Amino acid sequence: MQQIVDLQKDSDFNSLNVQLLSIAFDTQEELKEMAAEYDVGDIPLLTDSNQDVSKAYNVLQWAVASGEPGHTFVLLNQEGKVVWIRDYGAPENGGVMYVEIPELVSQISEHLN
Repeated sequence: MQQIVDLQKDSDFNSLNVQLLSIAFDTQEELKEMAAEYDVGDIPLLTDSNQDVSKAYNVLQWAVASGEPGHTFVLLNQEGKVVWIRDYGAPENGGVMYVEIPELVSQISEHLN
């Protein structure tokens, strides 16, 4: 959740004019509790309890030991086509569960065109 909070507060990220949302296996109750704890604001927190979205975007290929996706970012263009995907959480990708904001801004900026 801290990643979401930091992204929504970052002026460089906000200048990209992309819609941020989070998709997780957590229930809506769990997400609401975490959102309140971290003061997430108005970022949509969506539940993928049946894993349909995770499967559709093929992010389970980087699942952690619990079977959940790691820390994956997916950038879609206005037509809904994936233009960039990067998993940071899987062990083979470094196992990072927090990505520095300048890294994300750089990657997203590069793939917006």
